[in-house]
Amino acid sequence: MQFIDSVKTCFSKYATFQGRAKRPEFWWFMLFCVLAVSLAEGFIGEGFSGLVTLAVLLPAIAVSTRRLHDIGRKGWWQLISLVPMIGSLVLLYWYVQPSEPYQNKYDLL
Repeated sequence: MQFIDSVKTCFSKYATFQGRAKRPEFWWFMLFCVLAVSLAEGFIGEGFSGLVTLAVLLPAIAVSTRRLHDIGRKGWWQLISLVPMIGSLVLLYWYVQPSEPYQNKYDLL
């Protein structure tokens, strides 16, 4: 999946927490989020950067949930990031894992 396709897919599945998201879809969208917020802050200011952050927050949570589904974990595992240091490292480790090659309980029928 390419950069533009990933962004389109994530915004078309704006609040879809079912299904799976492969690594490229997840990582391209995270790159888009960082670039969009950085550019908004750099060109327009912090106020607009906050609005951009709010605009991409729900799709980012949704694609993160679908990414965790892709490796066979529940989306609620995102809350582990609330544990200082260790939680974020665990999530990063899971996000870089390859997809399960077979169907799992999160596949849409």
